Amino acid sequence: MHVLISELMASSGVKFGTSGARGLASQMTDRVCYVYTRAFLQHLESRGEIKRGDRVAVAGDFRPSSPRILAACAKSIADSGYMPDFCGFIPTPAVAFYAISNHMASLMVTGSHIPDDRNGIKFNKPTGEILKEDEQGIAQQRVAIDDGMFGADGMLTDLYPLDAINTSAESLYLDRYVQFFGADVLKGKRVAVYQHSSVARDILPLVFSALGAEVIVLGRSDSFIPVDTEAIRPEDVRLAKQWAKEYKFDCIVSADGDGDRPLIGDERGNWLRGDVAGILCARYLEAYAVATPVSSNSAVEKSGWFKKVARTRIGSPFVIAAMEQALSEHGNVVGYEANGGFLIASDITIDDRLLRALPTRDAAIVPLAIMMLADREGRSISGLLSLLPGRFTYSERIKDFPTELSASRLSQFSSGRLHHDKAKVEREFPELGPVMSIDTTDGIRITFDSAEVIHLRPSGNAPELRCYTEADTEKRAFDLNAYCIAIMQGWRA
Repeated sequence: MHVLISELMASSGVKFGTSGARGLASQMTDRVCYVYTRAFLQHLESRGEIKRGDRVAVAGDFRPSSPRILAACAKSIADSGYMPDFCGFIPTPAVAFYAISNHMASLMVTGSHIPDDRNGIKFNKPTGEILKEDEQGIAQQRVAIDDGMFGADGMLTDLYPLDAINTSAESLYLDRYVQFFGADVLKGKRVAVYQHSSVARDILPLVFSALGAEVIVLGRSDSFIPVDTEAIRPEDVRLAKQWAKEYKFDCIVSADGDGDRPLIGDERGNWLRGDVAGILCARYLEAYAVATPVSSNSAVEKSGWFKKVARTRIGSPFVIAAMEQALSEHGNVVGYEANGGFLIASDITIDDRLLRALPTRDAAIVPLAIMMLADREGRSISGLLSLLPGRFTYSERIKDFPTELSASRLSQFSSGRLHHDKAKVEREFPELGPVMSIDTTDGIRITFDSAEVIHLRPSGNAPELRCYTEADTEKRAFDLNAYCIAIMQGWRA
């Protein structure tokens, strides 16, 4: 039989979000994952980007459903005339870098930071992440399958074996940082790695050790923990500060579930906001042009460090598109998101050492670059923050908030009649004063005359409503966020 992907999206509930196909693990049956993978390969084949017989790299995270989904994807790859290249359970940027280096397509089975009752598949072309036009191309594919392979529950009756692991991807990822930074560059530094259930939990200690740092591993978990680098859990805030007192480190690092979004904390155990970490990383890498979503801290412009700053919609495909546009100009081109994920569009050379481009989110480069910047400036990591303008951001989310409801509620502030929309905002958030401007690039970003900012948008990965706030002090950004969340909770009625 034939399956039209756009129809499968509607019937299965598994759709493209900001980071690939996502859905409940129960919705992501073997049949759904098999068909999606085949459509991905058909799309690339139709564009001449791959050909039958090519290898396709695959990897996954530590969610309970990931091994099953990986096996379904691998069988689809093999049945489509390609060769699955199983790279094991490694970070998304590691499998992507390996595939880009070998001009291969790749996929990563992961739900990133969201709870483990959900999962997803991130698809990569031989040149990097699929973009929005690729998602549209995949949605238009019609896939021929033998439904007899699947049981009534949509699960495969014959699983594809994933026994042998190709460790080349992990080794290549490790070598990338050792070759660029130098083997002993962090000698004398003490680094704590908060491992939890991140698929990066073993490779991060290897990276820092290879660079000469003394590494302490903490908080390893056998069960999946949905660490969200944009909405850090209170228990992770407490743990970092507790560990800072106990272990006296220079830096604490971690990552989300698939290792593409970093967490970096200073010597006091205070986690840096991802959009602040991104600015500091871009500074060390001597970026000429920076692409970042509209939700990121405005200190990137106010710092005056970069010749060009391009603001985008939220999601790495939009950041990548902006970076590609900036590549026509000279200089180092990078991008980052508010979650801290850092992308590098151009090869970068510093002190005759080459860092090859990796145009997908990466967690490892951020703490490494920040530690090097701190060393160069003769400051602690907390001391680096004084180099930036005093702008502070905070973000939180309301879970189980249907996307359709979010869109409906936010539409009241985006009629296109600016005077009317400003009045609606001022009535809804009466304590914040007059509205200066409303930006609808992605959701609703409102700047008040006070220069305070609230930005509301539905999550692209889960039924959540996110709230980002920016103010002149950390406390005010937090309090402003809590005020907005309390109002938004009332929107459920």
